[in-house]
Amino acid sequence: MNRKNYFKLLLVTLFVALNYSFLQAQTGVIKGNIADEAGIYVPGAAVMIPEINKGTTTDFDGNFTLVEIPEGAYTLVVKYLGYKDLNKEVSVTANQTLDIDLVLNSSTTTLETVQLLGGGLSAQARALNAQKNRPNITNIVSTEQIGKFPDANIGDAVKRIPGITMQVDQGEARNIIVRGLAPQLNSVTLNGSRIPSAEGDNRNVQMDLIPSDMIQTIEVSKAVTPDMDADALGGSVNLVTRSAPEDFRLAATLGSGVNFITDKRILSGSFLVGDRTKDGKLGFMVSASINDNDFGSDNVEAEWSDEFEYNTGMQDAEGDDILESVDVNPYASAFEIRKYLVQRVRRSFSANLNYDFNDNNSLYFKSMYNWRDDRENRFAYASEILDGEDISEGDFTITNGNLVRFPAEAERETKGGIPGGRIQNRRLEDQRMQNYTLGGDHLFGNVKFDWMGSYAKASEERPNERYISWEAEYMVNNGTNPKKPLHTPVNATSPSDFELKEITEEYQYTEEEDINVFANIELPADLFDQGSGIVKFGVRGRFKNKRRDNNFFEYEPENGFENMAQTEVVVKDGNDFLAGQQYRPGFFTSPEYLGSLDLNSGQFSSEDLPEEYLEENFEAEENVYAGYVMANQKLSEKLSILAGVRLEATHINSLGNELIFNEDGDFEDATPVRDESNYTNILPGVHFKYNLNDNTVVRFAWTNTLARPNYIDLVPYRAVNNEDEEISVGNTDLNPSTSMNFDFMAEYYFKSVGILSGGLFYKDIEDFVYTYISKDEATGYDLFQPLNGDEANIYGAEVSFQRQLNFLPGFAKNFGIYLNYTYLHSEANGIRNEDGDLREDELSLPGSSPNMFNGSLSYSDKRFSARLSANFSDAYLDELGGNAFQDRYYDEQFFLDFNMSYSINKNLRIFANLNNITNQPLRYYQGVSNRTMQMEYYSQRLTFGLKYDLY
Repeated sequence: MNRKNYFKLLLVTLFVALNYSFLQAQTGVIKGNIADEAGIYVPGAAVMIPEINKGTTTDFDGNFTLVEIPEGAYTLVVKYLGYKDLNKEVSVTANQTLDIDLVLNSSTTTLETVQLLGGGLSAQARALNAQKNRPNITNIVSTEQIGKFPDANIGDAVKRIPGITMQVDQGEARNIIVRGLAPQLNSVTLNGSRIPSAEGDNRNVQMDLIPSDMIQTIEVSKAVTPDMDADALGGSVNLVTRSAPEDFRLAATLGSGVNFITDKRILSGSFLVGDRTKDGKLGFMVSASINDNDFGSDNVEAEWSDEFEYNTGMQDAEGDDILESVDVNPYASAFEIRKYLVQRVRRSFSANLNYDFNDNNSLYFKSMYNWRDDRENRFAYASEILDGEDISEGDFTITNGNLVRFPAEAERETKGGIPGGRIQNRRLEDQRMQNYTLGGDHLFGNVKFDWMGSYAKASEERPNERYISWEAEYMVNNGTNPKKPLHTPVNATSPSDFELKEITEEYQYTEEEDINVFANIELPADLFDQGSGIVKFGVRGRFKNKRRDNNFFEYEPENGFENMAQTEVVVKDGNDFLAGQQYRPGFFTSPEYLGSLDLNSGQFSSEDLPEEYLEENFEAEENVYAGYVMANQKLSEKLSILAGVRLEATHINSLGNELIFNEDGDFEDATPVRDESNYTNILPGVHFKYNLNDNTVVRFAWTNTLARPNYIDLVPYRAVNNEDEEISVGNTDLNPSTSMNFDFMAEYYFKSVGILSGGLFYKDIEDFVYTYISKDEATGYDLFQPLNGDEANIYGAEVSFQRQLNFLPGFAKNFGIYLNYTYLHSEANGIRNEDGDLREDELSLPGSSPNMFNGSLSYSDKRFSARLSANFSDAYLDELGGNAFQDRYYDEQFFLDFNMSYSINKNLRIFANLNNITNQPLRYYQGVSNRTMQMEYYSQRLTFGLKYDLY
């Protein structure tokens, strides 16, 4: 289907809706909005007309619509967890819409004693009510609930939700893993519109790009419905921005802090302002946020080998050196110490408008612009063993099976950029994400019609990224503690020992653009004569373009630069290195000196190196056309069913480069290669919801989802890395991964606002994608190619408990508990080792952490609030190697955070947050847990400030 035919289908859909409305418009409509006494909308409220057994729930903006109401007088009943029922007498007239506004009075709540001074309706109540009344299995977190945790970005906030863990970057949660499925297998949307990815080689959405205070609600759907995008193998995360309030709203935050790893300051600020015109038709909400964080990390990395060979000094009949293999224990064949200095400036701006033309027609506009400057200097010392032809007997020492001494090639490298402007002698990573959405909600008689169009773009630009590296060869002592790998020179070294290896400058740019359009029609259809029911259908189109455009130049000085001592040298001492004082980064060329070099003057000759970037450059166009039909029906007073089917047709057109090398391994040419693929998926789903009583809900879902391969995996490219003896190729024949999912969940909602829930889930996955490592027959190099595995399955269990302990006497009633635990088990089949044979060892699916836990203990009275929060995720397989020895694992993480606040008066309060009390490092290991591949430490972070909120 092309775009022209797709838009014709949209017009036909609208025509059907209009004709149906004229045939059915013999009844009336009740439409309204529910807010609390502070003017904050109430999502998830149950709105019922008992006389005709008809009901609905409010959306995130507190709106509800009841159609096909016979003419007459009724009692409208609003039920909200933790609050007394609200009864409102209404009168319905045929062919007219009754528009009413309702207010829930918090003075009737059983939670009055635990409301902070100045707080409106309980944030926990809003989230749990919305979650309770959803037809599918969902976790919902409101902005106020987010604010109770010390989380600066959405990634850190999302990790508090059951079944979710996050991968960190420089100490901040970036990539989301839902129920053990990798980041690229999950859907992330903003106000229902897909968030594009600025990552070059995958579909990961950078969750740390969005500040948490810019989001009103986080909604995680673990069992998607047919009207949602199907490419959500693990789940779908929808971020909802703030909507226009009923009355004037003003809030502001001003904060500061310190990073203990650098003793540098943190600056933060935010504000929001919203109001509605006197006639109530036009509403707006504008918000902005800025965070300036100057920090860093201490990093150690190693690559492990179980193979070692040396030159015997003899030659065979053909004159080639004869190599001898020696059995040794696994050893760190490559080792690296890295010192990072980072400044991140995160800015965000959002403007939302909505306009009500009349009771039946409204338009909305939602926008968000996120912009982050990430400035980084990296000082890296690396050493790698010289083995094979470069090492002879007597050059190495083996003690008790351990290779403890050998010659190595050492390198000292400085990462930086040009001076001045926004770069400031650092590598600048300019990341931006913007989203603009225009939509409408319309009522034609008894027919609901809504539509939306959006444009979104994500980009990452890294201009003038510079490296200068120096090399030397000397003997090193190899440590024997695999948890703390270490290479130390046998003799002391100085800058004069290191000769220039290379000076490079590169430019990187990645962008992804998304255009989304959809239209939905909802018709009243009581198929089982139970008082209410709907049939809903719609169409959707998503048109995506992604490209990456990099370059790479190497510069050779015409004279000078004989050794590092001829440059400006800085020393990074290891006395306070968080991984241990034995790690001393040492001496490096200063970033200021690197930035001052005029590489385009006559003092340097330049060489373009296409082999360094052409394999990464690509263009991809992906068009997805989708349609669905579903019905949500009550089968009895307590049992309801939502059933439907979704069809998604995908067309991908991609352009890559095939790199050609000569017999000596030198780059000769590159040939553009274009290819395309098409596939269609039919995805049925059924959701059952049983209300055992007013407080207990049981759910079951059978759904089918998919995950499209990463773009770089689909691009037809081939690249040879002679230095590392590796070849990478794309695979345009990859199939999307598909999953059949079964979910069961039981939820008990406490009247005093809280939840106890437990559930089981199972996923049967086919054609999951993994990187197959084999030997290239022509070169003997390692060949990396993405392939589809046979199948995988995941099963697990979730339990969750959160409640204010208001049944306890005295001050103890002010305590609250938040707990959730998730267990996962996964198996992956059809994975081949480097010899091409199926691996017989039991393998889990990459990304599936077997145990995840969140917990917090809180205390809140009228003025004071404090919370101690814990987050744990177990170790899991992160990346498959050619065999079990080469597999890479992401180690377990345990974060402990503390935050507190005190209300000075109704509108003003002070706060303080202490993050990462445990100094949890990011750690990878190879094969077994005590064999460290990477350990990166960030230390603690303290923030404090003022929050002002005027309702």
